[in-house]
Amino acid sequence: MSPSQLRFDLRLIADMVAPKTRVLDVGCGEGELLKFLRDTKKVDGRGIELSMAGVAAAVRQGLSVIQGDADTDLKDYPAGAFDYVILSQTLQATRNPREVLEQMLRIGKHAIVSLPNFGHWRVRLSLLAHGRMPVTSSLGFAWYDTPNIHLCTIDDFIDLAQAIGARIERGLAIDSSGQIRPFTPPDWKANLMGENGLFLLGK
Repeated sequence: MSPSQLRFDLRLIADMVAPKTRVLDVGCGEGELLKFLRDTKKVDGRGIELSMAGVAAAVRQGLSVIQGDADTDLKDYPAGAFDYVILSQTLQATRNPREVLEQMLRIGKHAIVSLPNFGHWRVRLSLLAHGRMPVTSSLGFAWYDTPNIHLCTIDDFIDLAQAIGARIERGLAIDSSGQIRPFTPPDWKANLMGENGLFLLGK
């Protein structure tokens, strides 16, 4: 798979991962990112996926993926087992985001997290204009049908990272056109202009 075939945010995540490292992809789906990292960066990759269909598709590609739940199963991994633990567009769907993030940083030297930004200007404008929960390209579900149970903003995530003592090594705000804005907190423009946030965290 070439980089151009990889989902845009996954390409940015892959850029943050050093070659020949140990990687755990939490909520890895069918293993698209893991396969790319295995083939291009020779990582020792593992995956956890809630969907059995996703697990089966990943295993068919020769990937080491098991069925598991981020909320309950990360505690079973030993401390420092990985160089990177990745959670892409999933933190807002977990029951306890703080505990999930703490577990990621316990078992990994670094955590990479991407999430939709509820503080984006289009979300704010939609709420102001219509008074209803917005549906956007990053938040594509009606309020009654969404898996997202802990919506947050980029600034909210920064607050959480600081509360658990994580170090933000890199922050990116990304809009729907693919424009990338690197930022160092605090940066109000990132929270206003980024449809998604992407973070590389350390301890």
